[in-house]
Amino acid sequence: MAKQKGELKDRHKKILDVLERYQNTVGYPPSIREIGKETGITSTSVVNYYLNQLEDWEFIERDRKVSRGLRLTKTIKSIIDEMIQIPLVGMIGASEPVPVPGSDFNYYDPESSIDVARSLLPKSDQGNQLYALEVDGDSMIDAMVNDGDIVIMKYTQEARDGEMVAVRLTDKEETTLKFFYRENGHVRLQPANPSMEPIIIEDPSTVMIQGKVVLVIRQLSGKPV
Repeated sequence: MAKQKGELKDRHKKILDVLERYQNTVGYPPSIREIGKETGITSTSVVNYYLNQLEDWEFIERDRKVSRGLRLTKTIKSIIDEMIQIPLVGMIGASEPVPVPGSDFNYYDPESSIDVARSLLPKSDQGNQLYALEVDGDSMIDAMVNDGDIVIMKYTQEARDGEMVAVRLTDKEETTLKFFYRENGHVRLQPANPSMEPIIIEDPSTVMIQGKVVLVIRQLSGKPV
């Protein structure tokens, strides 16, 4: 299961566009203040925040010893071609199972989506039906899945022991994110938080697997909006 610090957002794309435009028309990189002016970001620290992320994801290189030490490592077209658009379809409880209406996760606007680099996804999963859920709760913190993170799910109705899955409990109309185990005729939904007890489901027929986690997108605390 791969991990990523965040998804490519609109501000990232605007900054990349400014860098490419300066590179192609001016011949040298823009300054931090010029990037802010071109993108409508008033704070230089916020510009730096997004530049640091783009550097972490190897979309740009930075030389902090020189002025305007920025360089695109890829064209915007190649970056966009590398991205997969995945629908963000709702929230998933990572605490005690929470009640949900209906039989799906369709709480968000259907147009909501996130862009994820293909290189972050296992090749075997890139052609499968993928969707994203926002995590609500802290039962999976020892598995590096925190409240507010985004999990990329591969749709499946089956799971192997030890896989992190989205589970719907049909008898209670509840859903939760947990590790899945079959044991002695029952199902154990195991949190990754030592302060929480496992959930034992005596009737496995009430457990509906709705997908397994293939990627976790970390949401950094205190990030600019």
